[in-house]
Amino acid sequence: MTAQSNGTEANNGTVAATDHIRIFDTTLRDGEQSPGASMTFEEKMQVAALLDEMGVDIIEAGFPIASTGDFESVQEIARRSKNSVIAGLSRAAFKDIDRCAEAVKPAARPRIHTFISTSPIHMKYKLQMEPEAVLQHVSDSVARARNWVDDVEWSAEDGTRTEFEFLCRCVEAAIKAGATTINIPDTVGYTTPGEYRDLFKRVRETVPNADQAIFSVHCHDDLGMAVANSLAGVEGGARQIECTINGLGERAGNAALEEIVMAIRTRNDVLPYSCSVDPKYMMRASKLVSAVSNFPVQYNKAIVGKNAFAHESGIHQDGMLKNAETYEIMKPEDVGVKATSLVMGKHSGRHAFREKLIELGFELGDNAFADAFRRFKDLADRKKNVYDEDIEALVEDEISTQGEMSKVIALTVIAGTGGPQKAIITMDVDGQHITKEANGDGPVDATFRAIRTVLPHEAKLALYQVNAVTEGTDAQAEVSVRLQENGRIATGKGADTDTLVASARAYVSALNKLAQRQKQTVPDALKAG
Repeated sequence: MTAQSNGTEANNGTVAATDHIRIFDTTLRDGEQSPGASMTFEEKMQVAALLDEMGVDIIEAGFPIASTGDFESVQEIARRSKNSVIAGLSRAAFKDIDRCAEAVKPAARPRIHTFISTSPIHMKYKLQMEPEAVLQHVSDSVARARNWVDDVEWSAEDGTRTEFEFLCRCVEAAIKAGATTINIPDTVGYTTPGEYRDLFKRVRETVPNADQAIFSVHCHDDLGMAVANSLAGVEGGARQIECTINGLGERAGNAALEEIVMAIRTRNDVLPYSCSVDPKYMMRASKLVSAVSNFPVQYNKAIVGKNAFAHESGIHQDGMLKNAETYEIMKPEDVGVKATSLVMGKHSGRHAFREKLIELGFELGDNAFADAFRRFKDLADRKKNVYDEDIEALVEDEISTQGEMSKVIALTVIAGTGGPQKAIITMDVDGQHITKEANGDGPVDATFRAIRTVLPHEAKLALYQVNAVTEGTDAQAEVSVRLQENGRIATGKGADTDTLVASARAYVSALNKLAQRQKQTVPDALKAG
């Protein structure tokens, strides 16, 4: 990997417009660490393929030492990648680094990303190590990684709370040992744009061998400044931005890739940089990650939110009709947003449905397409108008439940003021049809209790959320359910015109994910119950 190009400095201190910013996507690593956001092997393959296609420079595919599943997914992504650098994360331990090297080995362009904490609070309480020992680990871990690959990234965990002199010593040691990229992350979302900009400027001016590496930003959104901080770090000399689709990530999340890319594209007058990501993939990527992670995108989310290009105010609508630029600084089609249409209905055929899916940014395999088409036909029989949003919800539900061992077949609920509320459910559990019933305090409670009789568990319901996909009394309901059990968290999502059916699907989806994480099959759970 070539050394960092800091660009040509103009008289006013700005960076030349030709400066390229590398986009490092960590949706599959840091994003997946969000509570309840774990993805299956096939889901990771789908996300990685799309990231590779849309022009992401570096894909951090996972943390190979964390589990066999993580190792296998990183290795397979490395095999399949066509364009992107494939990185794996490792701690500053030789076992971690060696495992990571084995995982990324099949990639045409492999990277090992190793890290260690450098802040006083992390060294004292997390590592329980003295600064000099940490410094030695920096040199040893980078040298070990460099024995395996030419492209090594080193990160100073909690870098923004690290003492400046010690940070500079660590950066210098990492570069001397062979690191080609230096990441100074705002691990806990603590810094501000001015501080972060100055930090990179000072480190690059202070460390004697700083010109031999590319500097990288990695910001969390605990104070809502992840994107602003990332761009400020670039102004300070960083040339790699680490981010995730939809801002997915631990706690309040990471800097959102779509916001970073569109900020550079839209305000190139004050952010004179370039990047390789094709923005037309934004909406498609957002929908896919939302579907596989079961994390809904808030309506007012920048760039990819449902309301990002919606206008209700009369004044705004009037301005839009006269000239769209009065209230839109970006064109919807630039990020893959298309106008809602009503052309799909019960008479639509397979070819038209497949074309509509492509238009909406979905590409399904034959089996998934057949299931989605069947559900579309069922939906069209029940709804007068089938909106694009209806199809999106239906397909996202299909994607999120692919490969699950338990599925809802039928549900009957008896409810009313007189009571009792009763639910009768039929489920397919690993190929076996099971019917159970239960009473509850309301129809939702009865439904979830009936599911519990089929799939015994001790999980606690942490979230139950219902949203209407479109307007009208025949609108589909999109339900999110989050369950917690033995320290594990899983989120499931379901969609149907019947809110209770959607609720049952979401609940079962979350249970399937919990079972996968516990490394036990659903039949085993049944036997245990």
